[in-house]
Amino acid sequence: MKKNLKAIAKFLCFGAVAMSILSACTVDPDSPGLEYTPDMYRSPAIEPYVDYAEFRGKEHPELKTKQSALRPPHRTIPYYGTDKNKVLMMLPYKRLASSAMNVSHGLYEKDGWRLSDSLDVEYLKSAKDKNPIALNAENQDAIFARGKKIYAQMCAHCHGEKGDGEGPMVKSGAYAGVPDYKNLTNLGDGQVFYSIYYGKGAMGAHAMMLDKEEIWLLVHYVNKFRFDDYGKSGDDTVDIVDENEENLENAEALLDVVE
Repeated sequence: MKKNLKAIAKFLCFGAVAMSILSACTVDPDSPGLEYTPDMYRSPAIEPYVDYAEFRGKEHPELKTKQSALRPPHRTIPYYGTDKNKVLMMLPYKRLASSAMNVSHGLYEKDGWRLSDSLDVEYLKSAKDKNPIALNAENQDAIFARGKKIYAQMCAHCHGEKGDGEGPMVKSGAYAGVPDYKNLTNLGDGQVFYSIYYGKGAMGAHAMMLDKEEIWLLVHYVNKFRFDDYGKSGDDTVDIVDENEENLENAEALLDVVE
């Protein structure tokens, strides 16, 4: 009798396990089947870059034209630790965007962007801004390595692996007019930062994709293309040139006339 009960119990256990396995099967090859704890790996909260118009098999037509990846509240500052220099570097950017960037680059004041009253005064002023990441013989290898990685991900497709403006996107005909960095030796570090942060010409703004530290690292790496001997002295900075100072004076004078 006991043997029969044990056999029945084993059969029932085996059957329960088999039913559990079979119930998890599905004809949809992309389905995970029965989800035991779905919230362990499927967040119930709203996340960026998820198309909620079609989510978990349900259609939501009213969400098809709504953006799910939104910017954080403008001018908010994430926690960056207690290093004073890094915190200062990560504070909201003091330079204003060009007055035309709502038209040329989609930077609207309603979204929190602060626009200047002029086209290029802020850009010219940025030539005076120094790179807060000091380059020296001890740290330059690490800085260039980090800058190279960011450049490969964000820039090389247009600017080219060698910074000559002959990236795959340019060669394909999708874009034109990308400059060779060697022809931009008259720009200060701050202007290179400004151009990456807000965008320049056909290049869009990268402020929402890179933080300020990453952009300043990029400035160091781009300078290797602009100046053949950059980094070889072990302590390099790019100073404003007279041309920028003269252009700034002319632009500010014109702005005073307009006002």
